[in-house]
Amino acid sequence: MARRPTIKDIARQAGVSESAVSFALNGKPGVSEDTRARIRGVAQELGWQPNSAARALSGERSGAVGLVLARPAHTLGAESFFLRLVSGIQEVLSAAGTALLFQVVEDVEAECAVYRRWWAERRVDGVLVVDPRTRDPRPALLTGLGLPAVVIGGGAGTPPDAWDPEGAGGPGTPPPSTAALPGAAAGAAGSARAAGSASVGSGSARSAGSRAAGSGSGAAGSGPVGAAVSAGSAGSAVPPPDGGAWAWAGAGTGGGAAGLSAVRADDARAMTEVLEHLHALGHRRIVHIAGLPGLAHTARRVAALRAEADRLGLPPGRVRSVPTDYSDTEGAAATRRVLAEPEPPTALVYDNDVMAVAGSAVAAGLGIPVPGRLSIVAWDDSALCRVTHPPLTALVRDTAGFGRLAAEELLHVLAGGPPRVRESELPRLEPRGSTAPPPAAY
Repeated sequence: MARRPTIKDIARQAGVSESAVSFALNGKPGVSEDTRARIRGVAQELGWQPNSAARALSGERSGAVGLVLARPAHTLGAESFFLRLVSGIQEVLSAAGTALLFQVVEDVEAECAVYRRWWAERRVDGVLVVDPRTRDPRPALLTGLGLPAVVIGGGAGTPPDAWDPEGAGGPGTPPPSTAALPGAAAGAAGSARAAGSASVGSGSARSAGSRAAGSGSGAAGSGPVGAAVSAGSAGSAVPPPDGGAWAWAGAGTGGGAAGLSAVRADDARAMTEVLEHLHALGHRRIVHIAGLPGLAHTARRVAALRAEADRLGLPPGRVRSVPTDYSDTEGAAATRRVLAEPEPPTALVYDNDVMAVAGSAVAAGLGIPVPGRLSIVAWDDSALCRVTHPPLTALVRDTAGFGRLAAEELLHVLAGGPPRVRESELPRLEPRGSTAPPPAAY
């Protein structure tokens, strides 16, 4: 196995002392510019790189930032969102010579354990945090550790009880559990394991070591079997408690909760645009096949669906949300269930492209033509949406650009900039062949 070059090797080949090499490579005075240039040339020739662990122990930066995903591992392979997000993040970090340390874990508890370990080991200079929860322990933890962070998808006004503020369960009723859905057993099995970590970017080959301990499901809450959440005349959301951990990002540019920066997209406005489109076509029975109920962006979409349905005067119970784990399996199962109802929906809105394509396949298998009897909208556009027949109406946004914005903001914070909230561009709805007016009989 090849031996890594050391300062001693550089000193020997350059014919100088080890202290002179240290001065030259660290940009400190004590050597002439000619000697500094010669030493650096030898270091480059030998392929020398600074030891990040030693630099961290000496109080210098590690040259890496971290990203932890607390999602069921089986749902990540098929979903293109995170691949596009990470590609945008990596584009910015690579240009800055910063490595990305990436790890998949089974739940938020395990994610918090990773943050503690990275902080103790000085493994990363800061972290990018995804999937803000409606009840989230991470803001307080990261602030307490003093670990710089940027929240991707943080948004103001995400009520913890967005699923059922004044429904049958009363205020604060937890969201329905995905465990009630067909296929959830497979999802639980998939989420019971955590993948190891990998580091990408700037030619680095880091490893986060063994996985963090943790248990439980990434989806919070429980509820009745097959429960769905009605939209319509439900009242306004209960105001958040002061300092509530779920309020990741405040309004304006003064930073988010706990002084953390955030980048966010207007999920509420996007959902409003989708419902306006379907309502204008004549749809009055609409089901939102939602993602994990404990996520803040899911809660925002559900709340926006409910509010817009109420504004449009759509009958209570005709417009509602059904939770899933984002997988094609649960998306297909939820589609079969709602299409088997006595009064099935005439339009379905899916929280990702994979579920939308799976739902379209279910409709075809049941002999339900799209868009003749059923209209379909996908939340995020992708190649899947464009090659499916018919092509799926979808919300189009620059996901890689969202990642670039987040990475730029984290570098801003690491450079000493103040925390702030940055808005990404509003997703736009692109109507395609999967949406049309419902048949007159429906």
